[in-house]
Amino acid sequence: MERSLETRVTQAVDAWLAWLPRWQPATHRGRRSPCRRCFGSPLLAAVGIGDTAPHGVQHGLSVRLTTVIDQRVARYTADNLPLLQAELDQQAARNRTRSYRPSEGLDPEFDGLPLDPDPDPGAPFLFTIAGLAEEATEAAPPPPPLTEAEKNALRREIALADDYANEVGQEICMLLLSHRLRVQAAVRTFVDPQIDQMLQELSRSLDDPFV
Repeated sequence: MERSLETRVTQAVDAWLAWLPRWQPATHRGRRSPCRRCFGSPLLAAVGIGDTAPHGVQHGLSVRLTTVIDQRVARYTADNLPLLQAELDQQAARNRTRSYRPSEGLDPEFDGLPLDPDPDPGAPFLFTIAGLAEEATEAAPPPPPLTEAEKNALRREIALADDYANEVGQEICMLLLSHRLRVQAAVRTFVDPQIDQMLQELSRSLDDPFV
């Protein structure tokens, strides 16, 4: 029997809470562009960490929750949207032919993040992980072309899948309201002290302008 959406959301939050004590502030360079999974996420806003917690903390939770949505949409697509499912099956078959798939099998905390850091100005990389992955993708055989009627039908099914994803996302936002207190308490316990310590170390390292 398929687990209820409420159960899946609770399990996702529980898994994130179990991981959170291991979180540490990142020491690498920051991102130059906002994370599309986390920036403005209604899921993060529903638990009250959409504009307060560091991105690494947000990302670990948002990926776990969006995975719940993705799995629900995948089930809906398989049951109701045959054209879209056929396209997804073809894409999956192409992916299996690629010899290099660095973005697959990542832990939720790293899923969807850039594969390479931003290059330093004037010092480009000799090669990048993303570039190698793109070369493997280009080497895979292209899918067969669609007729105009098939394209229109596929667009309609994609719109239906998007609508369903929005419905599931809205329901998850409502379910997350019951987890706000424990999520925010965990951030105060495991994250805020580390941020405060970083700020204290930074203040000690700066010269006092009034001396």
